Amino acid sequence: MTKKEQVAQVLALLDEHYGPTKCYLNHETPWQLLIATILSAQCTDDRVNLVTKDLFQKYPSVQAFAEASLPELEQDIRSTGFYHNKAKNIIGCCQMLLEKYNGVVPDDIDALTQLPGVGRKTANVVRGNIFGIPSVVVDTHVKRISNKLGFTASPDPVKVEFALMKILPEDHWISYNTQVIAHGRKICTARSPKCDICFLSPYCKEYQGMVKEAKKATKTCKKTKATKTLAE
Repeated sequence: MTKKEQVAQVLALLDEHYGPTKCYLNHETPWQLLIATILSAQCTDDRVNLVTKDLFQKYPSVQAFAEASLPELEQDIRSTGFYHNKAKNIIGCCQMLLEKYNGVVPDDIDALTQLPGVGRKTANVVRGNIFGIPSVVVDTHVKRISNKLGFTASPDPVKVEFALMKILPEDHWISYNTQVIAHGRKICTARSPKCDICFLSPYCKEYQGMVKEAKKATKTCKKTKATKTLAE
């Protein structure tokens, strides 16, 4: 099977099992998604959604965040972790949005990644979900599962992003992320993947390697037992 055929079959299965998916971070405006994604670093989407439910009421605009008290904002987002840096970046990000873009979130990736606290992952989340621009979002689930499937072979999210851009059709760039997140949460979990019920197992290089090693070990064990029996 060629890589192109493998990719097509994996995408078809993801579509079949998860269908169209939406961004897991609750938001109503582009700037809300931008801030929510900054908060999501090393934090679950569920936790972020709990925090932003009150946060976006307390700070109802880009200007409100830009004028926020740093110590107070730190306490408001404390439960998301790394709250010192996140609070500093959110305030700096909103100040730059006001100064350079009149409070409007830009759609250009270079402009987005110049904002404090915004890397390629955050920028691509906004570009894909707000502006509908084909973008590959690489989070921990996408990096881990893409490597398992043999789609990529790097621990570097940026390298994974560009590798996926080469092999995934553009119409799946956005959905691949949310579908793989769903798969990573439901079946291919980091600590205890359910390989026995995983519909992607036939295409998973890591799993197939484990099966091959297990068969090899079984064959060696049988050979050893046979030799021992003859010796007796």
